[in-house]
Amino acid sequence: MTDRTLKDRAAIVGVGATPYYRRGRSLPQTTMDLAIKATLAALDDAGLGVDDVDGFALYGGNFVDTSLLAQVLGIPSVRFTAGLTGGGGGSAGSVGLAAAGVATGMADVVVSLMTLQQANMRFGASFAPKSAGGAGAYSAPSTPEYVFSSNAGLMAPGQMFAMLVQRHMHLYGTTREHLAEVAISTRNNAIRRPTSLMQEPLTHDDYFSARMISEPFCLYDYCMECDGAVAVVTTTPERARDLRHDPVYVMGAAQGGAGRWGQAMTWMGMPDEMFATSGHRPIAKDLYAMAGVGPADVDVALLYDHFTGMVLLQLEDYGFCGVGESGPFVAEGNIRWPDGGLPLNTHGGNLSEAYIIGMTHVKEAVEQLRGTAVNQVPDAEIALVTGGPASIPVSGLLLHR
Repeated sequence: MTDRTLKDRAAIVGVGATPYYRRGRSLPQTTMDLAIKATLAALDDAGLGVDDVDGFALYGGNFVDTSLLAQVLGIPSVRFTAGLTGGGGGSAGSVGLAAAGVATGMADVVVSLMTLQQANMRFGASFAPKSAGGAGAYSAPSTPEYVFSSNAGLMAPGQMFAMLVQRHMHLYGTTREHLAEVAISTRNNAIRRPTSLMQEPLTHDDYFSARMISEPFCLYDYCMECDGAVAVVTTTPERARDLRHDPVYVMGAAQGGAGRWGQAMTWMGMPDEMFATSGHRPIAKDLYAMAGVGPADVDVALLYDHFTGMVLLQLEDYGFCGVGESGPFVAEGNIRWPDGGLPLNTHGGNLSEAYIIGMTHVKEAVEQLRGTAVNQVPDAEIALVTGGPASIPVSGLLLHR
């Protein structure tokens, strides 16, 4: 029988990042400058050079031309290129693509990269400012789906995801107190990290005094808008053993989603049983099956947190609590570092460290499993990383030391 698993057939050996910048403050650097700096930092972290790279695995909206990137870096030969459509849902999945390229022998050293520079640029619908109505923000052509949702006042992702969370509140009694727990615990993690853009504590009063943007989301339920780049280097287990750090092995990777999840919040066409979810349930099932583990085995979770409420829904989809139980689960302190049973987004996440469209989560997972994280989870052996909620594809990644 053909072996259809990626388990332990690829390893992450390098992570690197630029400094993180407030939106638009990375100038006079270019997008390519940021991409090159993060890639070189990741290669240096691995103990590899540009001549070792022979592949790229990226995800949607990267704003980097891989042909130009290879040319500027001076890579001798590119044997593998791959990319996921969509947006932040592909962050974890891009490393899965890299692992697939390595495991099948199509490449030996693959770079996954996200570069985001929001200075003087216009966005397509997937990358519109999270908090704005978006008047004048879109350069992408209109579509029938967009006209349908915009006529209902749904112009930006925050408004769209707010509807999913409102439905969850209606069905299960989830409250803004539960959203506040995600925002505050994440901020507490961020302020210990020198790389974080948000260094001020966030109090309960701060949260509930903040302006409402799209009910139930207030200012602190939204991730930031940032500039910067993060790169990850994946290679074979055999090569990884001779490099600078202990390898972090890929246990499992999955990307895609239920077909009727489709465009998710931008179309609202999913059936009711999927509506108040993160769209990750089929990904979680495939991921755990490939890795041969379950939610009880995960030591640290790095869940994509563009909005607080979508963290709650992912906790349910990945089986850390029952459907409808994520509010009480976080209220009991389960996601707090260092005392919770499931430390979550120990780097500060998209909400408070930096929003580099999810790739900071992969970097933190690697640091946790190396034992070098700022907010280290003792004896962490298995880390879960997710990309999205978003339109298909969403993605998941399980790593172990």
